[in-house]
Amino acid sequence: MSAVSDAVLTQILNQLQALQVSQQTIQAKLDSLGTAPSPPLSPQRNAIPLPSRTQSETPPGSTPPSSFTTASTLAANMNGAADQNISDKEREKLLYPGRVLLTTYPDQYGIKPYPLTWGAADPSVRGPVICSRLPSSIKQRNALGAHSGSYSIYRALAIAMGTLSPSHKPDYSKTEPAVPIPPQPAWADPSKIVSFDPWGHLVPQVFKEEIEELGLDVRPSIAVTKAHMKLSEIDEAARKGDLKIDGKILAKSPPLRNADGTENPADPGVEIVVSKAAVEPVWHLPGIAERFGISESLLRRALFEDTGGMYPELITRPDIKVFLPPIGNLSVYIFGNPAYLSDESKELTVRVHDECNGSDVFGSDICTCKPYLIYAIEECVRGAQRGGVGLVVYFRKEGRALGEVTKYLVYNLRKRGGDSADKYFKSTELIAGVKDMRFQALMPDVLHWLGIKKIDNMVSMSDMKYNAIVQSGIPIIKRYDIPEHLLPPDSRVEIDAKIASGYFSSGKKVTEADLVKTVGRTWEETEH
Repeated sequence: MSAVSDAVLTQILNQLQALQVSQQTIQAKLDSLGTAPSPPLSPQRNAIPLPSRTQSETPPGSTPPSSFTTASTLAANMNGAADQNISDKEREKLLYPGRVLLTTYPDQYGIKPYPLTWGAADPSVRGPVICSRLPSSIKQRNALGAHSGSYSIYRALAIAMGTLSPSHKPDYSKTEPAVPIPPQPAWADPSKIVSFDPWGHLVPQVFKEEIEELGLDVRPSIAVTKAHMKLSEIDEAARKGDLKIDGKILAKSPPLRNADGTENPADPGVEIVVSKAAVEPVWHLPGIAERFGISESLLRRALFEDTGGMYPELITRPDIKVFLPPIGNLSVYIFGNPAYLSDESKELTVRVHDECNGSDVFGSDICTCKPYLIYAIEECVRGAQRGGVGLVVYFRKEGRALGEVTKYLVYNLRKRGGDSADKYFKSTELIAGVKDMRFQALMPDVLHWLGIKKIDNMVSMSDMKYNAIVQSGIPIIKRYDIPEHLLPPDSRVEIDAKIASGYFSSGKKVTEADLVKTVGRTWEETEH
């Protein structure tokens, strides 16, 4: 099988090399013909001024010029041409003076990836993640893709529109983590964390030399901050006495104000004091492949083919082992002292939650997502107030990672086809071809990043999440499901189908024969 895979990769590599030569020949002919300028654009009020184009030739066998003008050229022209009136074609030539660079190869002239040893305990040995195509970094790139996940597309649009300079150098002073997330033993185990960079929040500190002295474009992929969380459901829980105000974990909100600025005597509610982190995906391809039990070559081929061929270097650069995929990030919310997360003597309450915009944000009652999330937050607060710590991890995996459009199509099928629990998963499979694409094997990485060694209270019914966590080496002492009285009116179909399929339940037992009896609300029913 390995020999066949290597042969296929060799064939693809040869084809891409031939394509590159052909493309460069065509581009040279087009350049020699010249292009009539398109009608000039009106100056943009906040457009980034563009420099004069710099010409450069490509010696045989060397790396073609990078896509961008040099940072120094851009900087030199930042203050002179704010009102220049140029066409789209000229803007393109100024931003990208070289020929289109479709891909690179390991043996190309000047290509020398910066050393990166995934799983090294010392950051100077591990090395920074560099995916930038800026002139200062392109030949030393050791990662494919782009920072910010799917938001990288908006960055490209901002550059094309002239509102962002491609060579903008971020100022990371005063952006260090608001609470410490120190190195853990798992950071030095290349098999424990494969889906993001554990050093991502410390980049400006541990890779200062690479950024400031070597001029490499190295960016944080994690940010850690503090906040107050304000939720109407938590206000109500505090009013009913279900949650106690302690002034530390749960604090009283400031007085409300009327439109005229005077103080409103109404109860202002409460606020939860939290620490939180945003974590962007950074995949170590060998580790990802091993986690899913497939070969790295198959993983690379699938990622190339089924993203519309967006990343040809997944095929042509087998020497680069890190990939920043265009997918959503995850968020971490910590209730209580973050240092307690790695302290086995402290009680730890956890919920791992996958995004559901319809329920979490807009309160749709067809599923249990929002009430389960709120219940977990309450449990995290209670656990922290008992001297422990709480954790909610929020993954951007809308609609079981099938996407919101697919989810809504499934809703339509369910409501038009008789919304019974026995058809719940079948409806998804009819449209998506699979009932779930969240693939929880990568999920425990964030728990290992935080140094978690055991979980006392797991607020989840998911067998997939439970199995992934336990199999990663973290024991779970107690599991508990969503209380019956918190189930939304139209969510019984979902919850019964899940219990019958193997989800944890401390009370109700559901068999396949029972599922046909559980039926959801029809669109015509508007009265409750």
